[in-house]
Amino acid sequence: MLSWLTLGLVLASTPLPSGLQERTLCVDGVRRSYLVYVPQAMDPTGPWPVVLAFHGAGANARQMLRLTGLNEKADHGRFVVVYPEGTGVGPLKTFNGGGRRGPMTDQEVDDVAFTGALLDDLASLIPVDSCRVFATGISNGGMMCHRLAAELPERIAAIAPVAGTLAVTPAPLPRGVSVMHFHGRQDGIVPWNGPNLLTPRFLTFLSVDATIETWRRLNECPEGWMVSEYENTSRDGTFVRRHASQPGRDGAEVVLLEIEGGGHTWPGRPTVLLFLGKTTRDISANDLMWNFFERHPLPGR
Repeated sequence: MLSWLTLGLVLASTPLPSGLQERTLCVDGVRRSYLVYVPQAMDPTGPWPVVLAFHGAGANARQMLRLTGLNEKADHGRFVVVYPEGTGVGPLKTFNGGGRRGPMTDQEVDDVAFTGALLDDLASLIPVDSCRVFATGISNGGMMCHRLAAELPERIAAIAPVAGTLAVTPAPLPRGVSVMHFHGRQDGIVPWNGPNLLTPRFLTFLSVDATIETWRRLNECPEGWMVSEYENTSRDGTFVRRHASQPGRDGAEVVLLEIEGGGHTWPGRPTVLLFLGKTTRDISANDLMWNFFERHPLPGR
C-alpha cells in the first residue's frame, strides 16, 4: 500500500495541466475551494513557485483574478497563482484575518489552517517549490497575508499586502519575514491612520505606520528608512514614495509603497468602482511584488 508521502510524490509527478482549475477540499468539516492557474511555460519537472492571492471582504476568488491580472504576470514570471475562496453567504466572502467581529465574519473559521491544507493539496498536484510560496491580497485579503506571515512563517516566504494592515498581534518570529506593503494615502476603506469615525465598529486594525514599524521591529531591521520617489509619469493625480528598511534578521526587508492620492485600489490596474478612489499607474504592484518575492525565498533551505 502506498504511504501518503509516496502518493503525494506520485500525484505531483503528473502535474495539473496548464490553465485555470478549481479545487475543493474539506477543512474542519467545512467545504472550501480555491482556483489555481498554471502557465503553459512551466517546466514539468519543477519546482514551481506559488503566489497566493487573497480577495477582499465581500468579494471572491474570481473577482480577485480579474482585479489583479496576476495570471498575465504568472505567464511572464513562470509561477503558479492560487486564488483562495473565503467563507460567507453566496458570492460575498471574507477571510478571518483578525480584527473583525460580527457581520460577514465567523471567528470560528481557521483560515490559517485552510491555507496550510490548501498548500498540502496543491503539493499533491504540482511540484511546489516549498521555499518559494508567497502571499498577496487586498483589503481583508491583505490582512490575511499579515496573519499568515505572523502565524505560518515556516511556509510563507514573504508577503506583499495591498490596502490591508495588521489586524492581529504577532508573537516573536522564528525567522525574518520580508514584507512589501502597498497603501494609498486617501484610502477610505482601510484608512492610513487606522479606524476612524466612518469605520464600522466591528472592524479593528493597525495604522499603516504602526504596521510597518511592527514588522521592522519583528524582523530586527535597523532603525531608519531609505526614502525615494518614483517618476510621476502617468499624471493621474498620484505619486509614489518608497520607504525601505535596511536588511534585518535572515536578510528580511520591510518596504512600504506610499501612494499619495491613491485610494483602496490595486496599483497599476484599472478600477471600475469610483468610490474606492484613484489607482496609480506610476507603478505596477504585480511587477514590484514579483521582483521582491524573487529576492526573498525561505532562508537556509
